[in-house]
Amino acid sequence: MSATLRKLDPCEKHFLIVDPESNLKLFLRYLPASHPHTAGPRSVLYLHGATFPSAVSIAHRLNGRSWRDALCEAGFDVWGLDFLGFGESDRYPQMQEDAGAHGPLLLAKTAADQVGAAVRFVAEHDGIAAVSLIAHSWASMPAGIFAAAHPTLVERLVMFAPLAQRPGPRYVPRPDAPAWKLVNLEEQWARFTEDVPEHEAPVLSHDDYALWGEAYLDSDCGARERNPPAVKTPTGPLVEILRAWHGELAWRPEDVQAPTCIIRGAWDGLVTDEDARWLFDRLSRAGERRDVKIGRGTHLMHLEEMRTTLWRESIAFLTPYTR
Repeated sequence: MSATLRKLDPCEKHFLIVDPESNLKLFLRYLPASHPHTAGPRSVLYLHGATFPSAVSIAHRLNGRSWRDALCEAGFDVWGLDFLGFGESDRYPQMQEDAGAHGPLLLAKTAADQVGAAVRFVAEHDGIAAVSLIAHSWASMPAGIFAAAHPTLVERLVMFAPLAQRPGPRYVPRPDAPAWKLVNLEEQWARFTEDVPEHEAPVLSHDDYALWGEAYLDSDCGARERNPPAVKTPTGPLVEILRAWHGELAWRPEDVQAPTCIIRGAWDGLVTDEDARWLFDRLSRAGERRDVKIGRGTHLMHLEEMRTTLWRESIAFLTPYTR
């Protein structure tokens, strides 16, 4: 089960809903718009990536401001979902067992059901017919599955640093992994720095990372009891990224009908120009499509110096009729 709620923003509201497949509890955080949207109520649901939950992504404040704050100021009610195994949502029972006893947890098909439960709850709570989605990295997969299957429930779709299909090497076994893994702060720091060219200035300061790192450890009640301190995460998302690079993408971009915007950093080693073109070309039924590349950004641009540009581009796409 989930840990006791920790250091939550007192301005936000919190909800627990039931995952229809496992009957475990999913956590939603909610912050209403700072003022009503000129086009009427609009809601955005954020879906986090493979290794850290909503508290340290869309809701994390650097210099006193977060992506969520920017969206609220633009007139959106903002929701953040923690997938099972992350943040304040329940942990899979298998995460209390030896990792090798089970296969990877939280594959995209399962996660899409969790997205569905969250979207329906948000729509009912806010009294709207459709919800916009912002999906980071791996979350583009369950978001894409859900958007394709339920086009009337998804208003617009922002895919930040989405993974594309690649042919992969020949004669290599299908990627697999044990049920869960530990991710420590050194490994996360490497993710923030590995794609920045050597001759370029850092895109995240050590001080900002230190604060983020403490919040990251707070997302798992057992993190500080491990040596070194580390967060336990389901491996399904990481496995599906590898499978996408071996020719097995978990969703069909061709089936998505919602207007879709790809936003990526110029230094993102996981989403190349070729990857973005592959994905853009296959989003042929989306109607409105955009591919936005932002300079000096990596795969974690939402927490880097170019984050406000990412925020502005996402807001511009989500408010097409009011700019």
